[in-house]
Amino acid sequence: MRRLVLIVCLALASPGGAQLLPPVRLPQLPPLSVPSVASLQPTQSAADAAVGELDPRRLRELHAAAIRALLRNHRDVIEADPHGAPMVRGEVLALAPSAAVLQSAVAAGFSLERELTLAPLDLRIAVLRVSGGTARALRRLQQQDPAGTYDFNHIYLEAGSHLEPGTVAVPLPGGSALHRAAAAEGTAAGPTGAVRIGLIDSGVDAGHEVFRGLALERHGCGPQPVPAAHGTAVASLLVGRAATFHGAAPGASLYAVDAFCGKPTGGSVEAVAEGFAWLLEQHIAVINVSLVGPPDQLLERVVRAAIARGTLVVAAVGNDGPAAPPLYPAAWPGVIGVTGVDIRDRVLAEAVRGPQVKFAAPGADLVAAKVQGGYVRVRGTSFAAPIVAGLLALALPPLAAPESGASSEAVAVLARSAQHSASSGTDPALGYGVVGAELRLQAALGSARPD
Repeated sequence: MRRLVLIVCLALASPGGAQLLPPVRLPQLPPLSVPSVASLQPTQSAADAAVGELDPRRLRELHAAAIRALLRNHRDVIEADPHGAPMVRGEVLALAPSAAVLQSAVAAGFSLERELTLAPLDLRIAVLRVSGGTARALRRLQQQDPAGTYDFNHIYLEAGSHLEPGTVAVPLPGGSALHRAAAAEGTAAGPTGAVRIGLIDSGVDAGHEVFRGLALERHGCGPQPVPAAHGTAVASLLVGRAATFHGAAPGASLYAVDAFCGKPTGGSVEAVAEGFAWLLEQHIAVINVSLVGPPDQLLERVVRAAIARGTLVVAAVGNDGPAAPPLYPAAWPGVIGVTGVDIRDRVLAEAVRGPQVKFAAPGADLVAAKVQGGYVRVRGTSFAAPIVAGLLALALPPLAAPESGASSEAVAVLARSAQHSASSGTDPALGYGVVGAELRLQAALGSARPD
């Protein structure tokens, strides 16, 4: 019997951040009336069956073990916050502190390491460092300046890196008219950039065949890119285009932020926030974030500021199991949380549930690009999110910049096209319903192998 290795992403919840900006919410859609999902009767893969039998309670145990390994292996640069979430050791972030506040922080034992100006978001973040007792130092700052906004430099991690072994999945028939037309247009259009999508993840292998001829702008890590498995797979599902494979928006221009750069502290709030600012400078209307972490106040402000400008922020809900607390950024108001489904449109056993789920998309029996060529089977909510992000980008006007009205309409269009599990509204497992099922129709699926 084939063995299944489940790599659980590293993210635990910590105390909720203050509601510092008015909530930005998705449009209130009328009740949906859509046809039921056709009977597909596929043969379930051995790998899918094994995950389906996994006791969801075990997910938290696996998660905790992974956190302990991370802290043990990188204790020089990473520590746990009071609730166990990983963070950069000895660093605290302050939102737009005044000169007087900074002087008080220095007197309390902090040093000002650097400042990050996020001009497109009208935000400024100071990175403060203290030796020893990071949590106590943060409490001192909060007591000295109760009106200020302070938090740890939390680390956000990939929301699914599981690679599926096993048999070739049975592809779904058909596909939405929206996606069929977009795929044809993308194939013909080449790197014209009529559709533009942002990505905050690990590095993308630009040399892979699925990105050949596409407009790919990379940001982060300096002159030497650091391609990674997760970022490459997610990017391919967004915009990839090859003879045997295509993503949700094939041929679209991709603006990819590497927030990891191969570092143990990759995915920090500081790096993710800077990525948002860069993408807003490029006027990107849809940003995919297949990362999860705790409810950090600084990153919440960044995400809310982006959404307030009309940006569609799409995020994976995470793979900690149905009983797990919500993970972020997917659970912040206005973010479009995405879960994954298998070939029978059943929500993945490991997927987080809750009101943050707005759409479901294939998250298993799915293939994506592999670093240094070829394709690999993938599983997790990480790989469902780019499908939704790509389809939302296609629903926007060409070359659209962030704009609230257009963003709301794109969400409504995609919701009306969804295969829905309920008669109206959303549910905590599938949201508005399943979209992008045709992404399983890939010739590359037959040749993909697990790592």
